[in-house]
Amino acid sequence: MNETFLPGPIPVVDIFAGPGGLSEGFASLTYPQHGQAFRICVSIEKDVDAHRTLLLRSFFRQFAVEDVPEEYYQYLRGEIDRDTLFEHYPEQAASAAAEACHLELGKDTREEARRMIEEAKGAADIWVLIGGPPCQAYSIAGRSRMRGKVAADQKKFEEDERHYLYREYLRIIAHHWPAAFVMENVKGLLSSKISDQKIFHKMLADLEAPADAVAEYDSVSKGGRSFKYRIFSLVKPASPIADLDPEDTIIKSEDYGIPQARHRVILLGIRSDLLPITPDILRKKQEVPVSKSISGLPKLRSGLTRVKDSPEAWLKTLCSVTDRKWLAEFGNNGHSSLHEKILSTIGELSLPRYDLGGEFLESAIDVGCYRDWYLDSRIGGVCNHSARYHMRKDLFRYMFAACYAEVYKRSPRLCNFPRELLPEHENAKGAVKQRHGMFADRFRVQLRDRPATTVTSHLRKDGHYFIHYDPCQCRSFTVREAARVQTFPDNYYFEGNRTSQYQQVGNAVPPLLARQIADIVYRALRKAVEQKK
Repeated sequence: MNETFLPGPIPVVDIFAGPGGLSEGFASLTYPQHGQAFRICVSIEKDVDAHRTLLLRSFFRQFAVEDVPEEYYQYLRGEIDRDTLFEHYPEQAASAAAEACHLELGKDTREEARRMIEEAKGAADIWVLIGGPPCQAYSIAGRSRMRGKVAADQKKFEEDERHYLYREYLRIIAHHWPAAFVMENVKGLLSSKISDQKIFHKMLADLEAPADAVAEYDSVSKGGRSFKYRIFSLVKPASPIADLDPEDTIIKSEDYGIPQARHRVILLGIRSDLLPITPDILRKKQEVPVSKSISGLPKLRSGLTRVKDSPEAWLKTLCSVTDRKWLAEFGNNGHSSLHEKILSTIGELSLPRYDLGGEFLESAIDVGCYRDWYLDSRIGGVCNHSARYHMRKDLFRYMFAACYAEVYKRSPRLCNFPRELLPEHENAKGAVKQRHGMFADRFRVQLRDRPATTVTSHLRKDGHYFIHYDPCQCRSFTVREAARVQTFPDNYYFEGNRTSQYQQVGNAVPPLLARQIADIVYRALRKAVEQKK
């Protein structure tokens, strides 16, 4: 039986867009019989560099895949600057600028955002809102930091505006009434509380009746329209009972073919006049190990800090491990396999052809999964692939940890490290004694045969949680490797300095997961429209 499709792509508004992971997933969804399912009509982001990334990607999407101009790839290779690129294609650049908006949502910009959304979506009644409020106040680590800063003032903690950023999302729902919305946030949202009330339960109630919730602090429902929403899980079939088990809102990305164990709360809301329908759920897929996503990228070395760096100095530093007292002690204390692995690794060390990497490397590129998604031969190499600089002692730790993972098939905890390699930090001492806690795995190797652990914005600070599994590279992940783990295509370029690039990648939703969610949303809206005919 032939499937029926909605006329034209469905408009999408993306707020708190970050670098555009959700947008990329929705925009990339096509059907052979129909073409593009969704069209990003506006994306809003306050961060300067993330907005620049959004703008460039929006420019890219102004062209059919086969018609992307050569100048775009020249820009990726650093052969022309951004202004020159946009000057060559002023019409597409203007369309991209109209879509990707640099704006901080809040009291002072609500009217501007409201007009922007109305103009972008036009008269469409079937359209989708996507995005999620910033999550610092909901993450476990974030809540800990916030409490520490205001421990003497609990009221100040509870009134922190980041708890209420979702109200801006809620206001947009209550003023514009999307047919569906997709809202993403950290798993810590489920346990976050204010005044002994769980934020998640309050948030669900608000999202189910946006006009009632927003009426407490804003005027809504111009034109007399007012709807309710039903919130659905994307991983468990809907039951006749409207109550939603909070645990059923958690999506474990590794279960759906993403090379990363990223666990996030993602909600799907459907407008009441389109019910009753039962959306599909995500279909489980085979796990994808991290090595399949990044092994085809050029090998690099790490840089050295606090000394004069050179390829030869790097190699000499690592080879000096053979003279370290801790290595001999490990060989005599029941760790002969690890001792041998470290020695064999040192024997295999060589200077990588691409040294520290760079913002563009002309090189052969490959990938072990989703080749059609990741690869773009027109790039002529790889972007955003430069290695960090590390202290000499960190290089020893990275080599030890990577070799340990190769031998024991798990990342070492601090209690497994030689005493000489332990950080000089009080938290480290406690972690060694207790063998658990957040600091116990301060140096975490990504296991080559398993999905990576969660890529977070912490990567902008250091790479200790993302040590490369190859002990011969002895470094942490590059931005491109983190982007591959997050399933961004290789032609998705991240703007800004490297610190900003890491933050953008860590804050994003994996586009390949977003595309699967987009398919569920499209099919649900198609059912709803068909049943109303």
